[in-house]
Amino acid sequence: MDVNKPRLKKDLPQVELPSSVTVKQLANALKVEPVKVIKQLMRKGIMANINQTMDFDTASAIAADFGYNVKTAAEHRVLPTRKEREKKRLSVRSPVVTVMGHVDHGKTSLLDVIRKTNVTAREVGAITQHIGAYQAFVDGRKITFLDTPGHEAFTAMRSRGAQVTDIVILVVAADDGVMPQTVEAINHAKAAKVPIVVAINKIDKPDANPERVKQQLADLGLVVEEWGGDTVCVPISAKREQGISDLLENLFLVADILELKADADRAAEGVVIEAKLDKTKGPLATLLVQRGTLRQGNIVVAGDTWGKIKVMFDDKGNRIHKAEPSTPVEVLGLNEVAKSGDLFMVVLNEHEARSIVEEHKYSRPRPTLSLSTLSSQISDGQIKELPIVLKTDVDGSIEPIKTSLERLGTDRAKARVMHAASGIITESDVLLASASKGIIIGFNTTTSPGAIQLANSEAVSIRQYDVIYKLIEDVDRTLKGMLEPTYTEVLSGRAEVRAVFPSSKLGKIAGVYVTEGKVWRDAQVKILRQNKIVGESRVSSLRRYKEDVAEVSAGLECGLAIEGNVDFQTGDIIESYRKERVE
Repeated sequence: MDVNKPRLKKDLPQVELPSSVTVKQLANALKVEPVKVIKQLMRKGIMANINQTMDFDTASAIAADFGYNVKTAAEHRVLPTRKEREKKRLSVRSPVVTVMGHVDHGKTSLLDVIRKTNVTAREVGAITQHIGAYQAFVDGRKITFLDTPGHEAFTAMRSRGAQVTDIVILVVAADDGVMPQTVEAINHAKAAKVPIVVAINKIDKPDANPERVKQQLADLGLVVEEWGGDTVCVPISAKREQGISDLLENLFLVADILELKADADRAAEGVVIEAKLDKTKGPLATLLVQRGTLRQGNIVVAGDTWGKIKVMFDDKGNRIHKAEPSTPVEVLGLNEVAKSGDLFMVVLNEHEARSIVEEHKYSRPRPTLSLSTLSSQISDGQIKELPIVLKTDVDGSIEPIKTSLERLGTDRAKARVMHAASGIITESDVLLASASKGIIIGFNTTTSPGAIQLANSEAVSIRQYDVIYKLIEDVDRTLKGMLEPTYTEVLSGRAEVRAVFPSSKLGKIAGVYVTEGKVWRDAQVKILRQNKIVGESRVSSLRRYKEDVAEVSAGLECGLAIEGNVDFQTGDIIESYRKERVE
């Protein structure tokens, strides 16, 4: 139901809502338990707690699900919005920065210098083995760093709906230049629409060539500021601690431009950065608080698990009692090991936590990313483009295929090649497609066993081709199916109300005579009184001689009930109609 359209059913119960409303306030208005509202939001893919604020459109959709009419948002514009009131409570929060780049280009060494702790020495073979979340104080300001084993982890979290990063530091070695993993990291950051700050590392090496790196970045669409672009680029040497202050200064500058803010005076929400099972302590989870303040003793739901926070530690292992926005914290108290990338939120009590977890387990929508389902989603207006990960056998095939694909479609539905490279299809490709709700196209290449397994679990479509024109033809056909359809209402039947009967279960039942076409159960109908529409709804019950029937044709009598307890009157005309797609 489009709540922006004036589709009021006058005989349904009315509810008046402000421009924004919390889950608890909406539940009170609808006279239902808050858990039921939370479950309905989850069915729509929205994780929320009892204090979560919704805009008018979202609240209207939920109210409609519970059988209520809501006045249009335009009628409420004169009222002060909750968002306007909440703006006064927002305070500046610390930026969350993810360090990405090719292996051995100095990601962890850079973080080591910033933190002034020997992180690298603790890593096996000086390579990062797990996700680490660290908070540092720089010139009196906090900054949170996520040090990942690569872009795969970054994208795996995003594929589960968790947007955790404000800024990406792309580390490129001045002597090595742009490498395959550098290209992948750039594409993953671009797909997440996260600003990139480039750190050209190892400028102290004799064979360092920063200008070559800048040219390589420009070829990939990252034009540095000194060349007239908008990409911040800072030359550094993590080994000699050169340029680090300039890098940090630029990070804060980008953060200030982003105007990062959060409300610390609400129930906490955020994302699970990593989780593990400790043999002595039990399930441990590293959480990144994104909104609100997490406190010891809070009851938390995280994906398919929940628990009461018994103990909290900061990134240095110190015990703390609360964590504000942009703060990473390790917690003890969850019943099971959470999943990296799961969203978490604080709830009121154990009953609410159990209910939400059960609902999450059994009603969680499974992603379906085939060409047909993507076509359907774009037809519904959910997606405006087809993101494509392209893998070919040789580099020479990339440009002609990419150019041909991006010429397809119209302004309303286009193909976008978000990553293109030669080689086999890998797990990283699947994660990128999953996070971006796209597909993978392979040309004269193969798929690794791990990628096949991951694609099956993530429901990502992998399309293999050995003829270019067939590849282009398939995508073109898909894009044409993606165009948002236009529908017209076609009158299917007309019936006259000749008697009205009361019903304890159905409200009022209309005894009608079908004069034209046919009327069927679940049909969309309009009720006309003196040629004016007095209601719109759906046929909820259809009977002939006390027997339920599927449809009734012209020339026959029947009894019907309309969803929403319509106040029929003798002489009303009921028109049934169907919607047909206009090609």
